[in-house]
Amino acid sequence: MFHATGDCGSTRGPTTQNEVTDKMIGDFTEAAPAEVPQFALLLGDVVYNFGETEYYYDQFYEPYRNYPAPVLAAAGNHDGMVSPLAHATSLAAYLRNFCADPAGGYTITPEAGGLSRTAQIQPGVFFTFDAPFVRILVFYSNTLEDPGVIADSNIGKAQIDYLTAALARVKQEGFAGALLFVHHHPPYAVGGQHASSVQMRAQMDAVCAKAGIWPHAVLAGHVHNYQRFTRHRSDGTDIPYVNCGNGGHNVQKLQPAGGMTLRTPQVFQAKTATDDAVTFENYDDMNYGYLRVIVTAAQLRIEYHPASDSVAVKTPDDSITIDVKSRRQTIYSAKDLGLPARAQEIRDLHKSNPPGPANPRTKRDRGG
Repeated sequence: MFHATGDCGSTRGPTTQNEVTDKMIGDFTEAAPAEVPQFALLLGDVVYNFGETEYYYDQFYEPYRNYPAPVLAAAGNHDGMVSPLAHATSLAAYLRNFCADPAGGYTITPEAGGLSRTAQIQPGVFFTFDAPFVRILVFYSNTLEDPGVIADSNIGKAQIDYLTAALARVKQEGFAGALLFVHHHPPYAVGGQHASSVQMRAQMDAVCAKAGIWPHAVLAGHVHNYQRFTRHRSDGTDIPYVNCGNGGHNVQKLQPAGGMTLRTPQVFQAKTATDDAVTFENYDDMNYGYLRVIVTAAQLRIEYHPASDSVAVKTPDDSITIDVKSRRQTIYSAKDLGLPARAQEIRDLHKSNPPGPANPRTKRDRGG
């Protein structure tokens, strides 16, 4: 189980970002140890506005100072932007704090301001992360506001080659777990501020189609709210595309001021000769929040939790569960609290000792 959220750096002070991290930290208090998160994966735009070194403490280290697990991060457009007035290289601060050289041992950067969180040792801005039952492919969708870009004539096709090699590895190893794609810009998006990254999605689709391997789900940020889509593949499988861009920085409404509230679900894209049907399933454009991703050998479940719920609230506002083998939506296999076993005991008691004049029941016999 792990957390994910994006667009978490806040330029207006720590209040909204702390709402999210406080609730995430509350997930470490669980009745069952298996429910405790193992890490967090930030979906880009960790630091605004231009990924400046001097804001890493305020927008990352301080809000996550009490988060008791590793924190990884995809790079967002703001993490790679360079202010015209700054004498810095694109992604320099991100690389120093998330892609430290492991040969030098675990280090604490000056940006941490004396806090004990060490720099992460991700191998680069695009990388593979393996965890129990899941393999996560992380991409860098570059510095444009829109659309996201992983390959063009300027930056080359290194990420296309990486995706090709990663899917070949999945096939060669016979990897049977859940496969996730993660990047900042969303392949599908609703709203006036940010649009779908159509060309980026098409490039990735072409590699997936050639390999015959598709992700079980795609996570993104950038939209400054929560949006969930389902892509209905022609082979009968379903791919959730989940945008969680409300990690702390300026929640954005889907409609302009005075616009009508949008009801879901709605058809986002009808089936065409060249693309799959897509349904816009759910959204939250009022609250900050995060994802809780649960992966087992059999199922992938993605939950959305708004920060406006108290720390003690454990029920998600939205969720989707995918069967790992069939890649279709399914019912979540919930945990057993022991109540089903107690109910069966009562049924067995009633069966072996049916009520009647000769066998009067006590209140205790009736399970009262």
